[in-house]
Amino acid sequence: MRKINPNDFTLATRGTSREINRQIALTLVRSHQPVSRADLSRLMETNRANITLLVNELLEEKLVREGAQGSQKVRGRRPTFLYINSDKGVAIALDVRASKTFMMITDSIGKQIGEIVSFATKFNPEEFVAALGRHARKALLEVAGTSSCDGIGIIIPGMVDRKSGIVINAPALGWKNVNLSDLLKKEFDGTEIHLENSGKACALSQIWAVRTEMQGHNDIVFVSVSDGLGVGVVINGEVLRGQHNTAGEFGHVPLSIDGPKCACGANGCWEAYISNPATLSRYFGRDVHSRRPQSLDVADFTIEDLIARARSNDSKALTTLNSTARYLGMGLASIVNSIDPATIYIGGEITDAWDIIEVHVREALRERALTTDLGEVQIRIVPAYEHPRLRGAVALVTAPAFAAPKVA
Repeated sequence: MRKINPNDFTLATRGTSREINRQIALTLVRSHQPVSRADLSRLMETNRANITLLVNELLEEKLVREGAQGSQKVRGRRPTFLYINSDKGVAIALDVRASKTFMMITDSIGKQIGEIVSFATKFNPEEFVAALGRHARKALLEVAGTSSCDGIGIIIPGMVDRKSGIVINAPALGWKNVNLSDLLKKEFDGTEIHLENSGKACALSQIWAVRTEMQGHNDIVFVSVSDGLGVGVVINGEVLRGQHNTAGEFGHVPLSIDGPKCACGANGCWEAYISNPATLSRYFGRDVHSRRPQSLDVADFTIEDLIARARSNDSKALTTLNSTARYLGMGLASIVNSIDPATIYIGGEITDAWDIIEVHVREALRERALTTDLGEVQIRIVPAYEHPRLRGAVALVTAPAFAAPKVA
């Protein structure tokens, strides 16, 4: 049971229960659309009169819309199906990485509009925001026919203060205590800006995914392996944040204090063993993290290229991937021993090699898990083409309309 925080609560009013029912109705329409009023009444276990009032309010506010009529084999009127009104507005999702920034335009419920575009990430915050403004306005006009949007969700590879909009520390970008929110508000006047850490955003993408596999799974962990390593933890259906929004930073738990240098400045962090640059550095036998110019054999070589070589029986590539797999499993053991989640989701380019590395990941996980059950935790792969970081960025903008209000 959850204890009421006497310093952080909202008093219930006469309208509280109605507001909660309204959010439930919206969420059920989103999850089951197309859905009829009769179906909604059964799902909410309430009478048709209550549903009629709720739906009329949602229609008046243009949050839902009516669609086609269903076929009716029994006597009576044919049902009119309800849908979330996805034409109400558009949102921008941004996944900021040290190499590139990826951008996606969606409708108001997160459905992608047009193609995902990318551009080189500027390390100077002012230059980054200016470039973002140019690319965003161009994309909005091209794919949505508008120059404005309802909100912008931005995923940062580092620690973020969500209230102030300050990037506390993003080592891969070289940003410390950068007030990115103020810069963005000047560039996008009047538009809501949402900043989030990459791991937490990926966890959000799973919470708000309309998939049956997520039903009943309230304790999950998402591990995002890319230029860095992001970890998001969900307990009882809510993202674990901690006092300073830094909870779940397993990427900077050391595997060895004598290990390789991490982007955060410490030695031996989990990230320093399994991030894409760490894997490529192991393959080439030299550091590829450096922003200095690299030789041609390194500069354009990606983790996908390494996986392709492994599939062609390149023994060095296979050894490299298997080492990354073992380090991945060791870190996962720390997570299951600490959190005991129902499911661990793993995303990033490394998942393209899951059929090669799974056995080594599982072996290392079992070796270090405290119990047999912990070692057999369910692991699900989220392919790169699902873009969990971008989906999480979208959820920052679109999910509040469906989220449960906090009463106590």
